[in-house]
Amino acid sequence: MKGFGLFLACLLCIFKKGLQSNGWSIQVPSDATGEIGKAVVLPCTFTHPHKTYDRTLTTIWRIKEPYDGMVVFKCVTHSSSDLCKTAVSYKNKYKLIGNPRHNNLSIKIDNLTWSDSNRYFCRVEFSGDLHDKYESRTGIRLHLIAAPRIVNITIGSNQDRTFRAQCTAEGEPLPSLTWTGPLFSNATSVTSLNHQITKELHYLTRDGKYTCTAVNSHGRAEGAVYFYKFKAASSSLIPILMFVALGIKALVLLMILGIAGFWRAGHSTAPSRLS
Repeated sequence: MKGFGLFLACLLCIFKKGLQSNGWSIQVPSDATGEIGKAVVLPCTFTHPHKTYDRTLTTIWRIKEPYDGMVVFKCVTHSSSDLCKTAVSYKNKYKLIGNPRHNNLSIKIDNLTWSDSNRYFCRVEFSGDLHDKYESRTGIRLHLIAAPRIVNITIGSNQDRTFRAQCTAEGEPLPSLTWTGPLFSNATSVTSLNHQITKELHYLTRDGKYTCTAVNSHGRAEGAVYFYKFKAASSSLIPILMFVALGIKALVLLMILGIAGFWRAGHSTAPSRLS
């Protein structure tokens, strides 16, 4: 039994030695962080068993999963004097900044959006031998951060004819929202989805400016909305307003009649033409 265990240990040593002697490896960080609207670099370097290599070399980056994930970047260089010509650049956002001939496959992603949060895998392929290719298995997890931004701020009415103010902001980490303004009830409700958060202020009663402030560890943002309720005229003023309106109409009518009378009088006094 002891001899069998020693045999297994020797096999394991041989297997490890074989893995290490193939000369292939890829070095990538486990995580990277980028900011929404800006650019980020995803580093990737590799080693290979060839002392010199001057045949076609292909660089590939894919997302979600290794080997079968969607290809977002691909470029090909045919010789050491040839630049790596881009064949695929999803949404034109990906650019090679490393030199594959110097074992560097690093890329830059421009104008980051929320959809870029993903896991990225780099791969290198040498033409010829089918085994002359290697890909990172764990990949790089891209995390996104964002300072707060007010997406929408509005005032609306409820079915019971009360009024509410609603503020929606986005950011990462998810920002906290605060309403300030004239005296009001503290009745609020908060909902969130992914990187957006909404806070609603119920039962507005006071006229004035209401301000929504969003804050997270990367900054703050503010938005404001004005609330003014329509106030009906006093019942004692209604007859007065009616008489004023009627008086204006009568004055306009008198002016029209006066102009018409003046026009007729002018035509009646005009001299007749002699035959």
